[in-house]
Amino acid sequence: MEIVNIDAELFEKMLSAFERFITRMETLCRLHAGKEAGEWLDNQDVCLLLSISQRTLQTLRDNGALGFSKISRKVYYKPEDVEKIIPLVDYLRKAAVKKGKQI
Repeated sequence: MEIVNIDAELFEKMLSAFERFITRMETLCRLHAGKEAGEWLDNQDVCLLLSISQRTLQTLRDNGALGFSKISRKVYYKPEDVEKIIPLVDYLRKAAVKKGKQI
C-alpha cells in the first residue's frame, strides 16, 4: 500500500471539481428520466444541464457552437448537440475562472 500526500488547496480543488461533475450528472439523469430518445431540450433544461447563464447560452447559439430550432418563439435543442458542447463549455468555464468571471 502506498500513501500519497497532497496539498490541502489541491485537494479542495479536486473535491470541488468532482462535486460539480456529480451535480452535472445528477442534472443530466433528471432531465432524461422518463424522456424518450429524441426529445428536445428547452433553454432552462440546457442552462441547468451545463450550469451556464441564459446569456452564455445565447452566445453559444449566436456563434454557431450549438444548433437549435425555433418554434413559435421558443428555442429547442437536441440532447446530442448539447452533449457535444460539454467540453467547449468546460473550456470556457476554465478561461472565465482565470479572469475572475463566471459563465
